[in-house]
Amino acid sequence: MSCNGCKMNVEKALNALPEVQDAHADLNRAEVSLKAEGELSMEKLQDQLLESGLHYTLHPEGSKPDNGSSDLNPQAHKPNRRIPKHHNGKVVFYCPMQCEGEKTYEKPGDCPVCGMDLVASEPDSQLASETYLDLLRKFKVAVLFTVPIFFIAMSEMIPGNPLYNWAPASVWNWVQFGLSLPVVFYAAWMFFERAYRSIISRNLNMFTLIGIGAGAAFLFSLLALFVPGLFPKEFLSSNGSVHVYFEAVTVILTLVLLGQVLEARAHSRTKSAIKSLLDLAPAEAFKIQSDGVETKIEVDAIKKGDMLRVKPGTKIPVDGKIASGMSDVDESMITGEPIPVDKVVGDSVRAGTINGTGSFIMEAEKVGAETLLSQIVEMVNAASRSRSPMQNLADRVARYFVPIVIIISIVTFVLWNAFGPEPSLLYAFANAIAVLIIACPCALGLATPMSVMVGVGKGAQNGILVRDAEALESLSKINVLITDKTGTLTEGRPTLDSLKVLEGFEEEEVLRALCSLNQLSEHPIAQAIVRYGMSKKLSLEPIENFKTIVGLGVSGEINSRRVLVGNESLMIREGIAMDDIQAEQVLEEQRKGKTISYVALDGELVAYLSISDPIKPSTPAALEELKSLGIKLIIATGDNPFTTQSVATELGIDEFRAQCSPEDKLELIKGFQAEGKIVGMAGDGINDAPALAQADIGIAMGTGSDVAIETAGITLVKGDLQGIVRAENLSRAMLRNIRENLFFAFVYNSLGVPVAAGILFPFFGILLSPMIAAAAMSFSSVSVISNSLRLRKIRI
Repeated sequence: MSCNGCKMNVEKALNALPEVQDAHADLNRAEVSLKAEGELSMEKLQDQLLESGLHYTLHPEGSKPDNGSSDLNPQAHKPNRRIPKHHNGKVVFYCPMQCEGEKTYEKPGDCPVCGMDLVASEPDSQLASETYLDLLRKFKVAVLFTVPIFFIAMSEMIPGNPLYNWAPASVWNWVQFGLSLPVVFYAAWMFFERAYRSIISRNLNMFTLIGIGAGAAFLFSLLALFVPGLFPKEFLSSNGSVHVYFEAVTVILTLVLLGQVLEARAHSRTKSAIKSLLDLAPAEAFKIQSDGVETKIEVDAIKKGDMLRVKPGTKIPVDGKIASGMSDVDESMITGEPIPVDKVVGDSVRAGTINGTGSFIMEAEKVGAETLLSQIVEMVNAASRSRSPMQNLADRVARYFVPIVIIISIVTFVLWNAFGPEPSLLYAFANAIAVLIIACPCALGLATPMSVMVGVGKGAQNGILVRDAEALESLSKINVLITDKTGTLTEGRPTLDSLKVLEGFEEEEVLRALCSLNQLSEHPIAQAIVRYGMSKKLSLEPIENFKTIVGLGVSGEINSRRVLVGNESLMIREGIAMDDIQAEQVLEEQRKGKTISYVALDGELVAYLSISDPIKPSTPAALEELKSLGIKLIIATGDNPFTTQSVATELGIDEFRAQCSPEDKLELIKGFQAEGKIVGMAGDGINDAPALAQADIGIAMGTGSDVAIETAGITLVKGDLQGIVRAENLSRAMLRNIRENLFFAFVYNSLGVPVAAGILFPFFGILLSPMIAAAAMSFSSVSVISNSLRLRKIRI
């Protein structure tokens, strides 16, 4: 189970059994406890769930289903039937909002509860692309026919309407009718189907409003076109014909269709993060047979205990331990930390990480779904699906607004038919239609999409890329921000912080030897050293007999002098005396979390240097602004405690978590969410991807991994924390703008409904014709659009 909806569906299904007195499902423990009369078999309970459309697998307490569970991912202990990938060999479809729990469908379509397009259970980008292209094609058709209709209708506002020189108004009404048919019955027909299903199922949503409003306007226009004599003279326009509202119908439907296109475009990318993760795993590996012969095999064929050869520069195929050899391994795609880790015999290595310059033999320990990479994939998948959906404000209000308007329309019809002047039936029908037209959801439908479109565009201009409207809305509500360190708070690449040259040696000579030697190394620390030397405009010397000493450092000869650069273990192995080093100073640097390397010339220690990853210049000011907004800041990183504490102290952050694994970050976020906090997560590495998906809002650095970017709701292109401040300001401004739009839409419509119902007629003899009702509707739409455009001018 992944949400309270799932929990309630399980309880409802099991409580329907006559033997069951009480069924209680526990979401966090993935358990259900029953109080029943007599005995109940597991088979009967399982059948009850399946008959209720719930594809869960029950198993007795204390046992585990055989589904490849693992210790890292708590979700893996649950039945792996959450959303079945296949049904009778076919891909199945489910609602992304999970309105019906685990219910799936064999064909694509839309959710009968919320009306959203169903999503394929497999991360198949082709299916998502087909959905998007189909909506885009319909939108283009709608625009093609709506524009001329709108032009014809608006031409009445031009003095001496030039169109009437070509044909009378009645002819143009027929032209509008003909042009509206492709929009209503092709491009936007799905909205009417969804509205019908929402009414039948009593799950009123935005499509209910769209269907009723546009449908009523279209029906009114048809009657006005085909039987204009039915209408009293109050409804005749200046040209003698009854006013039609084909332009209102088509504009409403076209704008709603535009929102669907944008939504489909966002959905087409929701599964690409998982694909990026899967791409990390190599397809093949080299297995060492019992006779010592190396054989290339598929990764899927690897079994526990197999001995595998890992060559320089290749990806590690599965999780295991080094049996012989040594190397440095780039684990940044798993840990997010940029500096490769030295590995020797007995050390663990992970699938998907990249071997450095050495070659080694490893023993496979975890394969398939058990590898850390597979577990991260599953965590990203589960966290993405288990996220609680934010119900749209307009939909919440519509649950009450739509029934009230329908009731008012019915009451209007009954009262006018019973007490109205003759012809009372026509008065009743016309006024009931006027009520529905003035309650048309055109402005309501525009309120959110227009603000979102303008807000997203404003964000893009400021280096803030937003995946969907929900992400931008959620950002304004966060009260806890958990941030990774490396690449988020810091630059994300090592920098030579200081070079301490011992007495009796020239700094320039030492630095030239140091940089000349490291120019041949690909290690990030070596690159940091070379960058430092280049900034000093040093001329580098040619190197002879260069050698990488895996896990220790590098060596070589410059002008017949032997140079060593590496860690303390290298110096000890080479017999380099370290008595001249001031241990307290070195220890102080290490307490700051810096990496210490040593330099030796001809067997004599000449210098040591400290490497650090500097804090981005914009970070302190950005964090202060976030604090001023009342947001609690926490650092969660895979780095060592010394570095983390140093960064936290420098930035004035009181709380931090060091040496965090992906699941540690995930559990940290879940813990705050259990306390009712709205949690934001900022990160840039693949190790941050599960946390970015689990958080209420994930914020990725654009300079980070593609997986982090694809998983996050918001991406900061410049990788600058100041972007979070700008995004926060934009989020609050957009949400405020949406509320203003909804206020305008409902106030205009709500004031017009009583007038349209004829409440002023007994006192002043005033009736609100549908033409005036449509004008009020258009006025509210103009107000919403104009108000949304104000977002373009705000400063963030």
